[in-house]
Amino acid sequence: MKLAQYLTSSAGIAILVCGVAGGAPAFAQDQSASPPAASPVTPPAAAPDSGAPSQKQLDIAAARAERKAVVGQNMSLTDDESKAFWPLYDEYEGKMDKIEDRHVREIKEFARHFQNLTNTDARKKLNEVMAIAQARLNVQVEYIPKFRAIVSDVKVTRFFQIDNKLRALVQCQIAQMVPLAEPSTASESP
Repeated sequence: MKLAQYLTSSAGIAILVCGVAGGAPAFAQDQSASPPAASPVTPPAAAPDSGAPSQKQLDIAAARAERKAVVGQNMSLTDDESKAFWPLYDEYEGKMDKIEDRHVREIKEFARHFQNLTNTDARKKLNEVMAIAQARLNVQVEYIPKFRAIVSDVKVTRFFQIDNKLRALVQCQIAQMVPLAEPSTASESP
């Protein structure tokens, strides 16, 4: 299966959104905490022609719910902390989702041209990859003080460890799929 096809498949979406295809990873030793009951995942928008959500939308919603469950199982939040944490988490994830959508667009664009990449294309691709990485970091830096205002520094650190592990799983999957750039047959100077 070609990379662009994989990225639009159900499995590709689940991996990109959640980082796991076969189940949620457990990072903490204490698995007794249940996923958050408050702040459920927003249902996907209906497909324009059928009135029902598409399989792709359902897969994305399921993967996001699974990701949220992993965070919930590993955060050990009190009831009071949960009330403040989950709305902020949803806001944070909304911003990160927009960045991930941008990343998917970048990968799809690369998949169309990787076998015949010009220096201009390669420069544009690398610049976009670095801008995406910086955008992720910017959102994290923006949200650290917001999370610190509602939970302890230990729990903020724990959240970002969980978040970074989940995102690393996604990046690992992507790295395994994305081929190395191939030069264009037309010679181009650096």
